[in-house]
Amino acid sequence: QVQLVESGGGLVQPGGSLRLSCAASGSISSIYTMGWYRQAPGKERELVAFVTSAGSTIYADSVKGRFTISGDNAKNTVYLQMNILKPEDTAVYYCNINGARWGTWGQGTQVTVSS
Repeated sequence: QVQLVESGGGLVQPGGSLRLSCAASGSISSIYTMGWYRQAPGKERELVAFVTSAGSTIYADSVKGRFTISGDNAKNTVYLQMNILKPEDTAVYYCNINGARWGTWGQGTQVTVSS
């Protein structure tokens, strides 16, 4: 039983920044990956970024160079630093641990980028 709690979403202007946090709690045997996905209305959920326990990262082309995923092992927390935000980044952002198919999802946090 693992719970993921997300925070840090909100309303920002284009070009602004936000940092999302995802804290994991409960029974965690091993964390292989932690990642961030997002879903805009009428669109499928898409991968934004993820990091493995070995430190390898992958980013969607649309956010590469603007977003950074990182973790704090002592706090069982993963972060998504989002810079130079664009209106097309507007979506509900979801944290995931150990894979989209078999892993655990957070409840989602809304990010809105608008003037």
